[in-house]
Amino acid sequence: MPDLIAFVMGIALIPTLTSIAQIFGLYACVRECESHVYTLFGKVIGTLDTAGLQFPISHFGLRAMLVPFFGKRYTVNTALRQHYLRGQMVNSEEGTPMGVGIWYEMQVRDPVSYLFTNANPDGSLQANVTSSTISTLSNLEMELMLEDRHSLSRTVRKTVSPLSEQWGYQLGSVYIRKVEFTDKQMVHNITDKVVKRLVQVTSAMKQDGENRVGLIKSETAYKVSQKMADAAAARPDIVGSELNQISKTDSEILDSVLQVMEVNNLLDSNASVDLLPNGCQFLVQLGDNPQEPVSAQLV
Repeated sequence: MPDLIAFVMGIALIPTLTSIAQIFGLYACVRECESHVYTLFGKVIGTLDTAGLQFPISHFGLRAMLVPFFGKRYTVNTALRQHYLRGQMVNSEEGTPMGVGIWYEMQVRDPVSYLFTNANPDGSLQANVTSSTISTLSNLEMELMLEDRHSLSRTVRKTVSPLSEQWGYQLGSVYIRKVEFTDKQMVHNITDKVVKRLVQVTSAMKQDGENRVGLIKSETAYKVSQKMADAAAARPDIVGSELNQISKTDSEILDSVLQVMEVNNLLDSNASVDLLPNGCQFLVQLGDNPQEPVSAQLV
C-alpha cells in the first residue's frame, strides 16, 4: 500500500515540478528552424538556436532564472520562407505599362536584429524588394525586360541584400517570374503582328523549299541528259568496233547482222511493205490506195 501511494504521489508530483521548472525557465524545448531570444531588464542576454532540450541556466548563468520575472523570451521562426509579389507596375523605355511578378526567398539569420532593428521587417523587406524591382526595370527596353530576366533578377537581389541583412534577413533566390502587358488592346495588336509574321515566315520557308526542289530537279535532269548524250555518242563507236571485228572473222555473219538491222529500221519507220511471189514475171500495181498514181515494177 505505501508503494502505491508513493507511485500516485510521484505521478502527481512530476507535472507540478515540470511546471515549476518551466515557470522559472530552468529548461526550454527548441524546435527545428527556431531560435529563442532571451532579454533581461530590456537587454538581450543570449540566444538559443540549437534544436532539442536546452537548459538556459547553463548558457546564461543564474540570470536565466530572472527572465520569467524581469525579462522576456522571444521565439523566432528561422525556416526558409517564400513570397511572391504580383502585378508590380513598371514602364518600359517605350512608355508601355507592364506588370511584373517577382518571387523571392528569405530566412532569418540574426534573430536579434530581426526583433529589435525594425518594427515590421516583413513589410519593410517586401517594400524594399518592390521598390528595387521598379527602379531596376523601369525605363528599360521592352525586349530586354522580356528576354533578360535572369540578369535582372540578380541585379534586384544585389540591391536588396545589404539592407535586408541589417534587418536580420538573409535573402535567397530572387526571380522575375512573369512580365505581362496590362493594356489588352496592345496584347491584341502584338498577337496580330505575331500571327502575320508567322504566316510570312511560313510562306517564305515553303517558297524556299519549292525553289530548292526545283533546283534539284533541274540539276538532276541536266546530269541525266548529259549522261544519256554521252551514252548515245559512244554507241556508234562501240557498234562500229564490234562490226569491224565481226567482218574480220566471218563476212556472212556481218551480212546477216546488217540485214537484221535494216529490217529493224524498216519496222521502226512504219512504212508499207508489198510482198511479191518469188520469180514473178509480170507487172503488178504497187500501193494499196487506188486513188494514188499507178506505179509498176517488173519482177
